[in-house]
Amino acid sequence: MNIRKNALHNEKQGTVPVKADRKLTAEEDMVKKIIKLAIFIFCAGLYVLPAWSEEGAAGDIDPAGPLPAAVSEAHYVIGPGDILDISVWKDTALTKVVPVLPDGTISFPLVNEMPAAGKTVGELRQDMEKKIASYIADPVISVSIQQVNSMQIFILGRVNHPGRFVLNRDINVLQALAIAGGVNAFAEKDNIRIFRENGDGQQVLAFDYDDVTRGRNMEQNIPLERGDIIFVP
Repeated sequence: MNIRKNALHNEKQGTVPVKADRKLTAEEDMVKKIIKLAIFIFCAGLYVLPAWSEEGAAGDIDPAGPLPAAVSEAHYVIGPGDILDISVWKDTALTKVVPVLPDGTISFPLVNEMPAAGKTVGELRQDMEKKIASYIADPVISVSIQQVNSMQIFILGRVNHPGRFVLNRDINVLQALAIAGGVNAFAEKDNIRIFRENGDGQQVLAFDYDDVTRGRNMEQNIPLERGDIIFVP
């Protein structure tokens, strides 16, 4: 009888029993967990399957590897860290896989050390043929990129996954931000800067995220170059 009176009294006073309150909190926690899981799966799907991949391949954070068909070796500029496959026809002793050293040079039999960074594959092939011609008549040399490691960009500041990214294809600023997981809620999206080294020093380029994503001032969405730094304040 007393229990029933207490229940009626609580109902009149607008209070909720402690047990019911705990049950409601548990339900709220479960709903929150489900919502967070759904958001995580959705975002993971966007991250793993980026829209900018024309071939539908997964966009890894660190997709170092051989040059895809879309990037021609004739135009690719060799950089430190790249791995080259070099061979002289009919001479297995002159078939080597060599890395481009940090100083931009490679080491190969008969030519010893020679500069490779800053050259295209064709330019390096011609230089090697000239040097090896002193030892072998009419040498036929093959040079190919086995692995791209020098195409690095750096994304810093208020993005979800800041860091160093090694690329094997050309991308623009918006694509790079997508690889970094996008800007976070506190980012100054209208004040993004790209720092680029050139022959005259360092160049600073502006990027307004909101403008570009709305289709305005698209010239800001520039192709990135080796060594570019994107800073999101």
